[in-house]
Amino acid sequence: MHRQLSFDLPVRAAQGREDFFVTPANAMAVALIEGWQNWPGRKLVLEGPKGSGKTHLVHVWAAASGARIIKATDLPDADVPALARGHVAIEDVVLIAGNSAAENAMFHLHNLVLAEGHALLMTADRPAARWGLALPDLASRMQGTTATRLDAPDDRLLSAVLAKLFADRQLVPTPDTIPYLVTHMNRAFDSAQALVVAMDAAALDQGRPLNRKLAAEVLERVMQPGLLDNSSDHGQHR
Repeated sequence: MHRQLSFDLPVRAAQGREDFFVTPANAMAVALIEGWQNWPGRKLVLEGPKGSGKTHLVHVWAAASGARIIKATDLPDADVPALARGHVAIEDVVLIAGNSAAENAMFHLHNLVLAEGHALLMTADRPAARWGLALPDLASRMQGTTATRLDAPDDRLLSAVLAKLFADRQLVPTPDTIPYLVTHMNRAFDSAQALVVAMDAAALDQGRPLNRKLAAEVLERVMQPGLLDNSSDHGQHR
């Protein structure tokens, strides 16, 4: 099936709860997000590699709770008391390690949000003990926070992620394309993103259908040799 549109369309990242596919790989994280009123200490750290669905779940939680979302690196310029008047989600907390202004702002926001009786969601790509925070009081509070991790994708989840990434770009691959990608690519969410972007570009530039043949060519060209063997160590992504 040939692509019916020959111009770039804006990418719309669907981030509603109905767009998030639940499998054993992420079921625990989803359950905690949906049961956010029962978080121990009213706070949670959501861990996972880039592209694992952390931001999607943050938006799901924000829609359910009315929380505001802020990147941790933006905290030094934020109005912390204003933020603390409601639930807050802070993304990529690990990126503030060693930034004294950001760490201090994070520390005060953490304390104010909880003191006001609100909830706090944080995201990172690794456990809090490995964030490298320089402020001891902040580090101890982060390490004492309940954490849940998005596991490496199983076949069903990886298929759903690929389908969503294509749909976000308003693309419709042939039915055998996604199963082929799942079989031959590495189980990494960032690899799925790279493949969809590359297939979109190739189909647009060459006027070709999004099919298994194009998928094979893109895999060979874009992916590193180690990413082509799905028998490789999947644990590196989790």
